[in-house]
Amino acid sequence: MGRAKNGPNPTDRARPGSKHHIATDANGTPIAAILTGANRNDVTQLVPLIEAIVPIGGVRGRPLSRPARVYADRGYDHDKYRRILHERNIPTSIARRGQPHGSGLGKVRWVVERTHAWLHHFRRLRIRFERRADIHEAFLKLGCCLICWNTLRRAQQSL
Repeated sequence: MGRAKNGPNPTDRARPGSKHHIATDANGTPIAAILTGANRNDVTQLVPLIEAIVPIGGVRGRPLSRPARVYADRGYDHDKYRRILHERNIPTSIARRGQPHGSGLGKVRWVVERTHAWLHHFRRLRIRFERRADIHEAFLKLGCCLICWNTLRRAQQSL
């Protein structure tokens, strides 16, 4: 069960580790999160992450079942996955590999990086103590719920 979501970390002397893949809205509120092994390539998790986004209602009409646009870093750059998103009518802004920095994507992507930082304030997510992946994934989703709750609480206080 836990093997698929745990693998040798290529940046940490091949110790077993996990990656948190997170999709957020424009304000940094997590709308989907998945857990994979540290040795998994980021780009292979793009489609499962998009599919993990559930339709959220609240406004009149049919709830959106896909993101309005996908912003991603170089780890998610691959023509095959760009094509898959294009076929699903999802516009992309993904940094290209081998291109110099300064494309301006950082002005938008910092929101996701901030959400990662918020998640890693939770000790259970910063250091993985759990042997079972389903328990660690539950803590990941609980952390996302707490971030959503804090966002709602702040919005209510500002009214």
